[in-house]
Amino acid sequence: MNTIHPTDEALGFLPLPASEGKPITVVANEAIRNGFDDTCLQQAINSRLAPGVTDVVLNPDGHAGYGAPIGCVMVSPTHIYPGPVGVDIKCSMSLLQLDIPEDVITDRRVRRALIKAITERTPTGAGRGQRSVKKGRRIGHDLGAKVVTEGASEAVCAELGIPAHWASRCEDSFHRGHDGTLDALQERLELILTEKRVKHFGDKVGQLGSYGGGNHFGECEITRVIDRPSLQATAETFGLRDGHVSFLSHCGSRGFGNLLAMAQFKDLERRFETWNTPYPANDKKLVYAPLGTPEANAYLDDMALGSNFATVNHLLINALVLEAFQEVLPGATGNLVSFISHNIAREELVDGKKSWVHRKGATRAVPGGHFSLKDTPFAETGHPILLPGNPRDGSAVMVARGGAERTAWSVNHGAGRQMGRRHAARTLDQKTVDADFDSNDILFNSRKYPIDEAPDAYKDFGEVLHSVEAAGLAESVARLDARFVIKDSAEADD
Repeated sequence: MNTIHPTDEALGFLPLPASEGKPITVVANEAIRNGFDDTCLQQAINSRLAPGVTDVVLNPDGHAGYGAPIGCVMVSPTHIYPGPVGVDIKCSMSLLQLDIPEDVITDRRVRRALIKAITERTPTGAGRGQRSVKKGRRIGHDLGAKVVTEGASEAVCAELGIPAHWASRCEDSFHRGHDGTLDALQERLELILTEKRVKHFGDKVGQLGSYGGGNHFGECEITRVIDRPSLQATAETFGLRDGHVSFLSHCGSRGFGNLLAMAQFKDLERRFETWNTPYPANDKKLVYAPLGTPEANAYLDDMALGSNFATVNHLLINALVLEAFQEVLPGATGNLVSFISHNIAREELVDGKKSWVHRKGATRAVPGGHFSLKDTPFAETGHPILLPGNPRDGSAVMVARGGAERTAWSVNHGAGRQMGRRHAARTLDQKTVDADFDSNDILFNSRKYPIDEAPDAYKDFGEVLHSVEAAGLAESVARLDARFVIKDSAEADD
């Protein structure tokens, strides 16, 4: 039985077997610590003991995942691991702040009109793309190729009607190949298309500007800036407007990124069989490639292609959502607050050493004054951290504090599941879930809210936030109160 040893109110460590090295840092108060199951803790240990890994952090949203726990950070200066990035490459959060006062959308008829206008532009559901909606963008092969190799370049933004200055609000507005060049990505894409590693490329890039299924969503919010004088300058830099409408989005690289990731797992599994190399903890999901090898280069290129897709997907969604608001509420304006990923590996300095920081369901958290934010809008304040909780209990915008250095400049990516999807479907009552939304005056785009995505399927967001703040990793700048939700459903309302 694995045991977490608390060292402070919301910090602790998980020792390795026989104390074989640096233990796993755990960010969790007592309530959250008691909720980790042994599968999650064992996956954290397996990840820490994998070749080349020097550090693992388990965040309060942690739960069992794909090889490594969802809600963890894994650091390696020598190896790249696809598992702790996952099958949805660069799944991310973005927030659009509008100039609309909250009373403008009090009327449910206005919100229903907004839901209709948004879903006419941004489809949900597996396999659905822009061709399935009336007012989306038509994206062909050539533009799709430009998107996945260039990211949010000026040319791409111009062709898709995305405000070019939004790129400066992105954690990374573009990604390059393993050698830092655009040529490497163009060559890799040509190989992928020639070998048909991604079939029906035109259909896959046609999914740009869509949410997909599962836990992905679009959510209309009311921004509530925390009434604390020390946070006012930060809120202004972020572009937050107290008591005004905002829109929070969660999605990633859709079918394109999934195909790239799954092909990489198969490639590396074949390499392991050829090399007669044992899997870490006998888990195929922890396959890896030593940096500098052709296998690592191929993975880094594919991750960059998927990441560029995810970046433009979010920016296009936000442009389409703004367009929908303007259709229903003429004269409305809006600006991107931030776009930040939580399924990616980035090369960063950790303890003064260049390492690949794998964030699987974890979010970068860098405070003001850090060298990596130089020449960004957030150099003095630190960048926005977008943490989704659930529609009923709200979400949060946070900013990093110095304590995040202990966690490789990272925090959790949200609340984290406490029930698996099947468990939630067996345990929760549909009528109670829907009545909960109705009593909180939260609308959604389906006749029934997806039961496996109900708020009670997730951890207590208040306890999660308390863990982050008590550990000194980040501070809340604003809370977001949901007014309506858009998620995948087979029974969408017109």
